[in-house]
Amino acid sequence: MTAKVLFTGTTHTSGGPDGATRSTDGQLDLRLPEPHPAAEKLFGAAWSACFIGAVELVASQKKITLPTHPSITATIEMLMENNAFFLRAHLDVSIPGVDREVAQQLMESAHGVCPYSKATRGNIEVKLTLA
Repeated sequence: MTAKVLFTGTTHTSGGPDGATRSTDGQLDLRLPEPHPAAEKLFGAAWSACFIGAVELVASQKKITLPTHPSITATIEMLMENNAFFLRAHLDVSIPGVDREVAQQLMESAHGVCPYSKATRGNIEVKLTLA
């Protein structure tokens, strides 16, 4: 069985004091002078956008109508210990208008299906909080 490609994102990034990143479709075009926590910000934006889609997917699978779109505040930290770099993440998830217990279940289920959550599972510390 061959996997079906659903989305593709291609960017070109250059480093240094004049660093920048640009997507091939031009929708993303940012200056990234070094040193800069751009990677953490971009990773947080990408993960949270994907996670919102996962919440909405799980809600639809469970026949739950969301009265409004979810939102997420993602904090990605780069840390160093024993001369080794590593990441830590905190996703603060808001699912307004949904019973808190249902929202908690949606958040946890979304964490199980979100490709970014899967990619980081077991690799970095992730804290999920329902706002």
